[in-house]
Amino acid sequence: MARKTGPAKPQAPKLPKGEAEQVRIRREIGHDFALRDDAFGRRRLNAGTQEAARVYEVSNDGFTATGGIVRVRNVDPLIGITSLSRQQREAGQRYREDFQCSQQASVKPMRWTERVDGGRQGGGVADNVLDAGRAHAAATRALCHWEVAAVVRQVCCAGGSIKSLAEQTGEGRDVVTKLLKVGLDLLAVHYGMMMGR
Repeated sequence: MARKTGPAKPQAPKLPKGEAEQVRIRREIGHDFALRDDAFGRRRLNAGTQEAARVYEVSNDGFTATGGIVRVRNVDPLIGITSLSRQQREAGQRYREDFQCSQQASVKPMRWTERVDGGRQGGGVADNVLDAGRAHAAATRALCHWEVAAVVRQVCCAGGSIKSLAEQTGEGRDVVTKLLKVGLDLLAVHYGMMMGR
């Protein structure tokens, strides 16, 4: 006599490469706020969030309960470089804020064939965006040297790390860090946060 079988259970799709490891690490260190349960009852990364985009690494030479040191890759360089002074951090933050404000999403390119009204009422670029652009340009001029300006721009505005900059330029990390510190000192003097040397 043939045995009757029930309807087949749907098979859970395979997890993307590395996601299971990231879920395991987050559960072990208590960062499970970026996790959710899927339809199959598995813990998954909450896709589309900034926290889920972070990549955690664990090394086996640490002393934590998980047996390793957890490193988060996308740490703000202005916070991650512990040798920066308070004035240097504040100058870098102010430079970044001016840059971000000057790059507002409300400023859109337009076609050359589009007709525009020369009047200012209710149109044009907002004054705070123009002011931030001018302040950012003046601060960039205060950096004086193009190498210093390039390092400060990459770290403060683009969020680049010292390690990646050192790899791109072929310089040592200590050289890139020194260029960043010189640039942040120049910005701090420009902003009036410290006296010139």
